[in-house]
Amino acid sequence: MSESGPPDPLARLGEQLDKARSRRGGEPAARPDNAGLQQGVGLGFRIGIEFVVAIIVATWLGWAIDSWVGTRPWGMIVLFFLGVGAGMLSVYRAVANINTPVGYRRMDEVKAAGKPAKDKWDEDEE
Repeated sequence: MSESGPPDPLARLGEQLDKARSRRGGEPAARPDNAGLQQGVGLGFRIGIEFVVAIIVATWLGWAIDSWVGTRPWGMIVLFFLGVGAGMLSVYRAVANINTPVGYRRMDEVKAAGKPAKDKWDEDEE
């Protein structure tokens, strides 16, 4: 074997890339920013965990109430569906980026938008 060139194709590809970069100006290519992707994955994990935990906690609470009161399947069934509803509400609030309780609006957002009051309750707060 001769020592003139690299023996494997990856080393040759590396040399060709180095030559192309030197002709282009020597600056390495900009790497993509993965911050948005990581933020989306984090939000997805948060939503999934909150949904599953709401169902598990509600079902466990229903089982505990059933064993305490003696209404064997009904408390667990009812609280399971309430847990699903609470989990769905949590998912909605996370996706819509709502950080206030349901039914409330933050007044700084209402005033910043410059919208007129929609009902008499909004007029009282201004």
